[in-house]
Amino acid sequence: MSIGAHFEHIDPKAAAEQIFEAHRDEQAWLDAFSENLRRCRTGKSLATVQAVWGLNQAETARLFGVSRQAVGKWLSQGAPVERLEALSDLAAATDLLVRYLKRDRIPAVVRRPMAALEGVTLVDLLAQGDTRSVLAACRRMFQFEQTQS
Repeated sequence: MSIGAHFEHIDPKAAAEQIFEAHRDEQAWLDAFSENLRRCRTGKSLATVQAVWGLNQAETARLFGVSRQAVGKWLSQGAPVERLEALSDLAAATDLLVRYLKRDRIPAVVRRPMAALEGVTLVDLLAQGDTRSVLAACRRMFQFEQTQS
């Protein structure tokens, strides 16, 4: 039986409590477990952003100002702590895009100049390192209650 199958029917809170109780006196183990869980999540999150936005590894590297090898490492081992906020912003923006747009149209949308952004694209904002503005722009795009009839 795989570990995934073992935890498949366990409530996440119960699973966390079981793991904690099993390693209560092993602070270093718990810290390592938490760090590895974070790394797995950030790697998956970046892979999702790439897939949804239609970004390859080279383009992702250019947008983040790092090497392709660094992006590969982030995908397999998780992003460094200093990139967590940016990846969190992008994950939230991506969730909004997926919720409200057809997935196959998202790569074109993120590359389309937006009047609300003075002709800048979401990809341009990302290249500037302004992930907060990327998220804010996505939130504004989908504020339907402010739309006038």
